[in-house]
Amino acid sequence: MSDKNYLEWPFFDEKHRILQFALDQWASEQLAQDHPLDVDHACRQLVRQLGAAGWLKHAIGGVNYGAVDEVIDTRAICLIRETLARHSGLADFAFAMQGLGSGAISLFGTESQKNHYLTRVAHGEAIAAFALSEPDAGSDVAALQCAASLEGDHYVLNGEKTWISNGGIADFYVVFARSGEAPGARGISALIVDADNPGLAIAERIDVIAPHPLAKLRFSNCRVPVHQRLGAAGQGFKVAMATLDVFRTSVAAASLGFARRAMDEALQRATTRKMFGQTLADFQLTQAKLAQMATGIDSAALLTYRAAWQRDQGRNVTKEAAMAKLSATETAQQVIDAAVQMFGGLGVVSEMPVERLYREIRALRIYEGATEVQQLIIARELLKQHAAASAISN
Repeated sequence: MSDKNYLEWPFFDEKHRILQFALDQWASEQLAQDHPLDVDHACRQLVRQLGAAGWLKHAIGGVNYGAVDEVIDTRAICLIRETLARHSGLADFAFAMQGLGSGAISLFGTESQKNHYLTRVAHGEAIAAFALSEPDAGSDVAALQCAASLEGDHYVLNGEKTWISNGGIADFYVVFARSGEAPGARGISALIVDADNPGLAIAERIDVIAPHPLAKLRFSNCRVPVHQRLGAAGQGFKVAMATLDVFRTSVAAASLGFARRAMDEALQRATTRKMFGQTLADFQLTQAKLAQMATGIDSAALLTYRAAWQRDQGRNVTKEAAMAKLSATETAQQVIDAAVQMFGGLGVVSEMPVERLYREIRALRIYEGATEVQQLIIARELLKQHAAASAISN
């Protein structure tokens, strides 16, 4: 059983503790530990389960559309992702993509858009996807090439998107494309594109080390009504960044869930594995490693829930969210690697818990801004703060 003392930290309200306890109980009873061969089917089923149980109400904003709160509670989605990740990486993925895929609608959607999409997302009746990355534009959003040409009351989309989670099973995609109002990041618009829209095709399904629905999308003269745009024309970069700001901290939380599960597995292994007349836990080398793992987890958790709390107070958390994601994902990788090492040969046996965790954590160090990008963000924010402080003092 994972250490729950962090729930007593002052970052949380009583409602957060009640939420975590209820979800942990539900997940223990409802989430299968095995990974089925048909991942698409499993994800659809998980979305329905999460919706029916009411957990997806936390992934959207707006009580009129089925949400718990008017504004997405960052601490709540972090606790949900951490808890789900500890039980099932695929369940965490299903929840996260419902939030990320519809987040731009929660933040920038019209009443009509929210009514049509968010209610179904909250009930698990529609699967959402966030289509930002391209073959030559990942972290550098300003390099997008997918084009959205305005023709009368429609945009005509042409180009490709890749690494799109839920690609192939989503009911709609929030797509970011170059609409040409200005060069660089100022000339991008965000559009909601239904999966059955003519001109949208699944060009390729992509297999990765921790299986989940992933695809390359191709747009060929795909006509999207102007009323499907999110926010103003040319404001797509703002829409994308605001959405990522909400959910980036939750990537750190999911990493914590993986790390805590690895810690549980390592403690169980260390205290039961007999070696040279004693248990693995009796060796000082093992004790030192367990201490490092526990300290790393708590350090990352403090950064994660500081960022979540600050965002819920309405503060800018660009630097803090980047610190949390960098620390939690890198720490989780180290913790899981140490757990695999404690299991010895069993640690690399397919579908052992620590082996699954080893595959699941790797992508989190890349998506929603790779570790190296987080370092650049942190440094940029530090330099901005220093310049502002210097200007005041002068």
